[in-house]
Amino acid sequence: MSNTGLFLAGLLAFVLMPLAASAEALPDLGGRKVVVVTENAYPPLQFVDPRTGERKGWEYDAMDEIAKRLNFAVEYRNASWDVMIQAVADGQYDIGMDGITINDERKAKIDFSAPYMRSEQFMLVRADETRFTDAGSFAAFSDGLIGAQPGTTPFYTTVYSVLDGNEQNPRIKLFETFGATILALISGDIDAVLTDGTAGEGYVESSGGGLKMIGGPLGSEDFGFIFAKGSDLIAPVNAAIADMKADGTLEKLTVKWFRDYKMGE
Repeated sequence: MSNTGLFLAGLLAFVLMPLAASAEALPDLGGRKVVVVTENAYPPLQFVDPRTGERKGWEYDAMDEIAKRLNFAVEYRNASWDVMIQAVADGQYDIGMDGITINDERKAKIDFSAPYMRSEQFMLVRADETRFTDAGSFAAFSDGLIGAQPGTTPFYTTVYSVLDGNEQNPRIKLFETFGATILALISGDIDAVLTDGTAGEGYVESSGGGLKMIGGPLGSEDFGFIFAKGSDLIAPVNAAIADMKADGTLEKLTVKWFRDYKMGE
């Protein structure tokens, strides 16, 4: 099965998991304003359509549906990854959505929703790359450079699962945004980027044949929305996520964005 097929199958299995929650008595938030921040850098999760300037993606559709079911007015803001978690922790935004991996280190600073998606990481390279074919052969290719954002799951996977465990390894080139790593990859300044399948498939689709994913998945991770510690939005949002899993809404969004949608069309 192709990487796309494997990833889609994993997502569908996840959103179809049995759930105890039902559609009964979702909380009503009375039309309150909820400010949601994202980076707009991970197609097809969230991105800006280059043709129209419209913000769109899986997470936008999911959050709009959550807002509808809970009766709140969502206001979207944009922020870079390196400040997002702290800004949510400080209460500058009510919710963060950016394909954020749920892990214990982040839980010390912010609270997560229930998982809404499971993802796997792959190696993204230029389409004409033949010097290595997977993470193991990349590690053995001593001249190869890999780009990453510090503090992200791909960065730590690169350090501890692909390379030698040294966070200062000179083969890792750091960038402020994920988009900058993609530009560096396309221009030949680096040779690979680790990305979850959601973003990777989006960039492959939009590259016009310039990029591909290689090798097998490098571990799985669960994504969640983030909140300031103790936020009163966590329980309502979790109820809505459970409701959307139970009635098939998340499955429909997965099919829409990961099977049917084609970047650039």
